[in-house]
Amino acid sequence: MRRRNFLKAVGLGAASLALPTCIAGTGRAKQKTNKRPNIVFILIDDMGWPDVCCYGSTFHETPNIDRLADQGMKFTDAYAACPVCSPTRASIMAGQYPARIGITDFIPGHWRPYEKLIVPENTLQLPLESVTLGDMFKGQGYATGYIGKWHLGGKGYSPDKQGFDQVVSGVKNQNDKQVSGFTDKAIEFIEEKKQEPFFLYLSHHTVHIKLEAPQELVEKYEKKPKPATGVNNPVYAAMVEHLDTNVGRIMKKLDDLNLTERTIVIFFSDNGGLREAYGGYRGKRQIVSTNAPLRDEKGTVYEGGIREPLIVRWPGVIKPGTNCSVPVTSVDFYPTFLNILGAKAPANQPLDGESILPLLSQTGTLDRDAIYWHYPHYHHSRPAGAIRQGKWKLIEFFEDGGKLELYDLANDIGETKNLADEKPRKAAQLRKNLARWRKSVQAKMPTPNPDYDPARANEWKSRSRR
Repeated sequence: MRRRNFLKAVGLGAASLALPTCIAGTGRAKQKTNKRPNIVFILIDDMGWPDVCCYGSTFHETPNIDRLADQGMKFTDAYAACPVCSPTRASIMAGQYPARIGITDFIPGHWRPYEKLIVPENTLQLPLESVTLGDMFKGQGYATGYIGKWHLGGKGYSPDKQGFDQVVSGVKNQNDKQVSGFTDKAIEFIEEKKQEPFFLYLSHHTVHIKLEAPQELVEKYEKKPKPATGVNNPVYAAMVEHLDTNVGRIMKKLDDLNLTERTIVIFFSDNGGLREAYGGYRGKRQIVSTNAPLRDEKGTVYEGGIREPLIVRWPGVIKPGTNCSVPVTSVDFYPTFLNILGAKAPANQPLDGESILPLLSQTGTLDRDAIYWHYPHYHHSRPAGAIRQGKWKLIEFFEDGGKLELYDLANDIGETKNLADEKPRKAAQLRKNLARWRKSVQAKMPTPNPDYDPARANEWKSRSRR
């Protein structure tokens, strides 16, 4: 898809990229009627930015997610705090950057013992000392429910130890019945708690590999003509539609119980989409999807690894059909919820995000100067950090003295032209700011590896669980 057509599909133009704003749709926001709204937070695993129709996909079919966007606010520049799952999930739960928490890779993580750098140890659980969203909402008198993937620690560190009264988990790998099963449990929770304020965190394993979906949907996409550009996997497309159907079931239940008007629904993903699955479907290595026009995929700090679909519906506050191009990130959810409830931040737990309530209500913008990433691990790329400040994004790779890449996202959303040599002062300034931020959160850095062996550098080993 050409860039102009894609930007049109997601509600963007050159002007909105150059000057981030929240553009209201044609609908009117109704008067707010409930000061203590219910919250349904739907987190998807590995969903790429362009995977749903309202973000530009011309192959997948996502009518329910699209309707959610039509009824709420769609963010075009929303980010996960990390390009892999556990750190982003920790950032949502604790309102802190992964580097501050110490969870900087998925749990337990893997490593390359013969690469150039020794990567930092990864904390293998969300500390019990963290005041999580579950703790916070429970303290505010909310019923709290956690359904689905946790991936923030094993025995002794599960959601029931982190403020959630009702917990339903599942096996690690996704299958089509599990999506429906988690949705069934979510609907049961909503029905049971309909008379009191509730916070429901629904964390699907899908669309993470292995690739599995109802066979009738797979066959539908096998027969469906593919667009002229892009790579589209029929099984992956079927997974996306099956997910969409279950999002629709949640929306319908809220309608049936007359809860829609007093419930905030949030739809988000934990990291960018996976481009290639190793043994992804029936044991075959194959291309899963594409994050185009974004560059690269999960496990990298390029846009394809960290930019996410984010939709928020809040009747009475958010004007239907609103697009927002102000950059936001997963550490913003915690302070936003505090702002909505009028609650105080937990003592001795600095919050790294900023409330996006002014964006949702279109009463103001954000004071933040920049957003940061720290991913000092080998995955689908090299250990690196990044900063986005306005339209500028700098990536600093940690090997060999720190190679720099500078991109103008307003004019190069695909990160195709490295401007670091053309604009050395801007690159140096952003690098200095990134280093200052790392120091402020006590980010752990990789160190030179005395066992570096170029012939064995690509060997992987798993880290043992604690």
